[in-house]
Amino acid sequence: MPALSARVARTELAATFAMAARARALKAAGHDIISLSLGEPDFATPPHVIEAAYEAAKRGETKYPPLSGTNALKAAVREKYRKDQNLDYKPENILITNGGKQAIFNIVMAVIEDGDEVIIPAPAWAGYEQTVNFAGATPVFAPCHAAQNFILQPETLETAITARTKLLILNYPNNPTGAAIDAPALQNLAAVLRRHPEIWVLSDDIYEKLIFDSRPYVTLAALAPDLADRVITLTGVSKTYAMTGWRIGFIAGPETIIKAATLVQATATSGVSSIGQAAALAALTGPQAFLAGRAAAYQSRRDLVLDALQTIPGLVCHQPQGAFYLFPDISACLNKTTPAGRHLHTDSDFCAALLEEAHVAAVQGSAFAAKGFIRLSTATSEPTLCEACRRITQFCASLR
Repeated sequence: MPALSARVARTELAATFAMAARARALKAAGHDIISLSLGEPDFATPPHVIEAAYEAAKRGETKYPPLSGTNALKAAVREKYRKDQNLDYKPENILITNGGKQAIFNIVMAVIEDGDEVIIPAPAWAGYEQTVNFAGATPVFAPCHAAQNFILQPETLETAITARTKLLILNYPNNPTGAAIDAPALQNLAAVLRRHPEIWVLSDDIYEKLIFDSRPYVTLAALAPDLADRVITLTGVSKTYAMTGWRIGFIAGPETIIKAATLVQATATSGVSSIGQAAALAALTGPQAFLAGRAAAYQSRRDLVLDALQTIPGLVCHQPQGAFYLFPDISACLNKTTPAGRHLHTDSDFCAALLEEAHVAAVQGSAFAAKGFIRLSTATSEPTLCEACRRITQFCASLR
């Protein structure tokens, strides 16, 4: 049999997908499974967005779309950046992508060569490491600690930079920790980056509207305009508007990098679904008042689960400032045995046992470059979260 490529050999299925698949299989077998594994809003796509897609299809907007996005959607994205952060991007500075994941892929493939290094603050969403590995570069994890609210520290960033560093990926609010960065902390990182003009920065702001406790949203391109010629800002409609299946993301940045990313997209997929773009246009230009209510619901869920976790002996969990995840430290539960006789050596063992014995699906922290933790998604109803917390509490109490 002919050989497969090395890039495929070094690429693995994300643990979130693997855990979700295992949970679905157990549910199909008749088990009462609560899945807190996927980062997907449980809210419905707004009705006016669905209606806009339907009307676009009826109008015949079903042909090949423009490679970089429709003029109407790019104009709406431009207005969104202007209104939210006073950033003025021209149409040539914007690219519409097949979801945020392709946006990341486009940027990495556009700037990375074999042997380059990409700094990824950890804990980190596994997709960053996968994409960097796929591109033939080396992911360099910059550790961020719970004692510092999982925020990248300037001295840690400085230490991680080498002559081979080509790209820094920032993600706030963060998946999996829910950490949100403030202006002073971001300015400290900007000061480091000013000393290293050879480094691109990808600011993944996909959770920008899901911030708690009245914290302001800050992003690097707006806070440090002198760095704007090497900062790419990523957002989209998936998390904010509960449109994960529509697959619409967008990036904005210097024209040079946007042209390069567009070329990558042209090679991989061509333009983005015209119907999806019509839906995203309606999301960005339609009513926005409901977003505050959804963010408040996620904050209420955070409080509910955090309160429950803090009553479990051995579990330690910092308070997330955004997104819809909690990231408790479960190391005190390791090296113990479950009632079924499973010995918990690792966080992967913990998640496997939690699923098999307590019927709650979570994702191991090692999948996010943070051993000894688990990620819990709160993108489900409060009654479901209450039952999940009850099961987790009972499971942890049963360990010996």
